[in-house]
Amino acid sequence: MKATKKIVSLILSLLIVFSCTAFASAETLQIGIPDDGTNLSRGIKLLEAAGLLTVDPEAGYTPEIADITGYLYNVEVVPVQANTLPSTLGDFAASTINGTYAIPFGLVPSKDGLIIEQQSEEGDNPYVNIIVARTADAENETYKTIVDAFHTQLVAEFLLVNYKEAFFPAFDYDASADFTITEDNVTDYIRYTSDKEGKTVVKVGVCGANNDHWKVVQKVLDDEGANIYIELVEFDAYNLPNEALNSGEIDLNAFQHKAYLNNDAAANGYDLTAIADTLIAPLTLYSLKYASLDELKAAAGEVK
Repeated sequence: MKATKKIVSLILSLLIVFSCTAFASAETLQIGIPDDGTNLSRGIKLLEAAGLLTVDPEAGYTPEIADITGYLYNVEVVPVQANTLPSTLGDFAASTINGTYAIPFGLVPSKDGLIIEQQSEEGDNPYVNIIVARTADAENETYKTIVDAFHTQLVAEFLLVNYKEAFFPAFDYDASADFTITEDNVTDYIRYTSDKEGKTVVKVGVCGANNDHWKVVQKVLDDEGANIYIELVEFDAYNLPNEALNSGEIDLNAFQHKAYLNNDAAANGYDLTAIADTLIAPLTLYSLKYASLDELKAAAGEVK
């Protein structure tokens, strides 16, 4: 009988410990962030801006998990493959998701976001996307003509109308103008084709599916009689376009932000240079469980 009582007591003790542990774990809310390179850093910086955690200032724009110096609320940062963050959003209290993946999933930053990454439009913004050339070709006149075609009102309008808050122009444009591109005719620009016969062909490396704005750049070039044909070369992995550009397989690439270029070039010894800013793709914190950042914080509770 005594042995039985001891066993029952032991079981009850274990159940209490288990229950307490489960309860403690339930109080810690998991937040998903991209697991790739500088986008992981962006996720951490966005959560810092949200007031959920603190980061070692010495880490600058590229903190890693180890650079998180403290949690202000009971949250846990979980690195996840970026393209799976929308489909797994319900598994987390919230997730930081790039517009490239959020918009196709039906998430709109201004409507659904708890907090949107604030990116300066100045030249020192490390997350502005860029056109990159080999350093030796930085002053190539053909490439400069392509940059000028990109930095036009028509391309800015297409970015704003077609991508619906996923991308914003990182160059001057008139936001108050009567747009030539509208919801009604944007498909016409997506369908635009050009003949490369007799033109200077420039191979531009890209990643992902959101590259229709280059068709508008091509239209601008054709309208101006520039005699340049842009041939997009699509890569299925982000580590490939810089290698291809450095080796001369392509002429330019446009798939990355400045921080990624700096890290990749330093790690691999690439002699590449950003020759133009193109667009801004802000990271946004989304949640299917909480309607606001304040609600998320209330659910997590402050760290005592």
